[in-house]
Amino acid sequence: MSDAFTTRILRLVTGSAETVTDLTHECEQFLAETASGRDGLLNVFVPHATAGIAVIETGAGSDSDLLAALHTLLPADDRWQHRHGSPGHGRDHVLPAFVPPHATLPVLGGRLELGTWQSVCLVDTNKDNPERQVRLSFLG
Repeated sequence: MSDAFTTRILRLVTGSAETVTDLTHECEQFLAETASGRDGLLNVFVPHATAGIAVIETGAGSDSDLLAALHTLLPADDRWQHRHGSPGHGRDHVLPAFVPPHATLPVLGGRLELGTWQSVCLVDTNKDNPERQVRLSFLG
């Protein structure tokens, strides 16, 4: 594989509750090991039909606010046609339309170029599948 493109898979266990998991440190560590001071792009991708990637502030309540907003937009009730799994699981399959399964972020001088309060997060509302993968890919 070319030095211009490097990829790694993170394996995470999100548990049995809806979660917003901050991946910023893992992204920064990956870039420290692979970007070698170069400019480029970091792509973060979750290959699951019931999870997404968000760039948001964490730690000040925004992660909880995001989950609350998703509950308002996508209630976990019996309205969904997709009905396997726990009650309301069909809404988990609609989540990626609101929180996409990917984000592409600028890398300058080998460092992730985020705003002051921005974090890269995995958003997982699927309580039935606690094991997740996230692919980090650097192109530079």
